[in-house]
Amino acid sequence: MCKGVKAVDWETETLMGSPPPVSKWERFIPRAALSHIGLFVALMLYTAGGGLILEGASGSGIALDIENNFPPLEEKWSILQAVFFSSTVLTTIGYGNIVPETFWGRLFCIAYALIGIPLTLTVIADLGRVFATVVSVMAKQMPTMPKWCNRLSESNPAGQRSLYAFWAVCFLFVYLSAGAGLFKMWEDDWTFYDGFYFCFITMTTIGFGDLVPKRPKYMLLCTLYILIGLALTSTIIELVRRQYARSWQQLRALSGPLADTLRRIGDAGRGVDVSALHNDLRKVLTVVTMPRLGRDGMGEKRQLEWEAAVEAVIRDITSPISPQPKPPIVQIVIYESSV
Repeated sequence: MCKGVKAVDWETETLMGSPPPVSKWERFIPRAALSHIGLFVALMLYTAGGGLILEGASGSGIALDIENNFPPLEEKWSILQAVFFSSTVLTTIGYGNIVPETFWGRLFCIAYALIGIPLTLTVIADLGRVFATVVSVMAKQMPTMPKWCNRLSESNPAGQRSLYAFWAVCFLFVYLSAGAGLFKMWEDDWTFYDGFYFCFITMTTIGFGDLVPKRPKYMLLCTLYILIGLALTSTIIELVRRQYARSWQQLRALSGPLADTLRRIGDAGRGVDVSALHNDLRKVLTVVTMPRLGRDGMGEKRQLEWEAAVEAVIRDITSPISPQPKPPIVQIVIYESSV
């Protein structure tokens, strides 16, 4: 009887909109996080599987440039080096120090890259969204910020986006500097500048191959650092790209009234008032220079002046040209007389 009552109660709660019972894993890990973790684990397993195959085929299908990039006969081709090579294939970095040599080795790399590169890009994009969400939440929860940052973000949305892009670039340089310090400790013959140069060339997927890590025991950490860094770099580059796009749109919006004015000059010829053109140009210049003046304490007043200037430019430019009054014609008639 009690079991029947419990079953009916559970069905009633389900019909009323109560959440279904959660599993043991969902109590500790949210369902949204499971998809991110699953993608990351799938990429790690795929990379490790490719490393195992490449490690076994290294005797016949892989050529190592030992003279330039590896100490002779000191470091053997290990599973960690194979995983590192497979990660450079999946991330499209391709240093060039390790290359497939035979037909079957090259064919395997083609098939491996065709499947793995889309998976890697998906994981990097997913990690980028996670990082962007974390950064936005941290920015909202930040207790104190400099006064000029608050004034800039509250009075000017474009300035707020520029501020986010600026802090993102600063964080990228901090991440690259941290990696440079790690590689300086791992590699005996590297300087801090060498490590920073390697991290930047790697995170931007340029991959010249002139500097490559040589210590097999640090290859796994290097792979994780590169994967996380690529997600950060792609997110930051996207933020900077959006800021450039918005700046270009604002520039085109400002150049539109000026282009219309110049077009009116070409259409109307001498009938356009030059003083009106001078006033329009002065207002456009006021609009361009106004955000720079908004850094002082009068941010709200400057913002109102900026909006008024924009409205004035649009109103004056879009208003139809009043036709110039024609000069009066005076007719003089001269009569000749014989008187």
